[in-house]
Amino acid sequence: MTEAVLARLAALKGTATPDLKKLWLELHGQKPPPYNRRFLESRLAYRIQELAYGGLKPETIRRLEELAEDLDGGNVMKRRQPANNRPISGTRLVREWQGVDHQVTVRDNGFEYQGRPYKSLSAIARAITGTRWNGLIFFGLKNHRKAAA
Repeated sequence: MTEAVLARLAALKGTATPDLKKLWLELHGQKPPPYNRRFLESRLAYRIQELAYGGLKPETIRRLEELAEDLDGGNVMKRRQPANNRPISGTRLVREWQGVDHQVTVRDNGFEYQGRPYKSLSAIARAITGTRWNGLIFFGLKNHRKAAA
């Protein structure tokens, strides 16, 4: 059984996107969400393994639900909001610009660069380059192509 599952997983990479969508419908019983190919592949891979080997144990599901409730106080609407694209406090961002490494530390209420507080990554990118940049793109936290779309 393991070899058959591995073969199905490997085949996903070479499967045309319309066929991935058909497979999604077959395995999930509903139309696929309008996400990119990588999303479809990863979720289909999980589903194939889930059907072959079983899903999460009930205790694991219960524990995950408890952790989620600890984070949002059981507010279901909060769970449905998109995650903030800001890194967690303490994260260090490093960007090489014109041969110099620039380090930024994420703080609770902003960012720190060269010992100075900043409210946005865009302000730091401007301080480094002298031109206007989207800070998330400059530091590699957001794909430039996706930002343009």
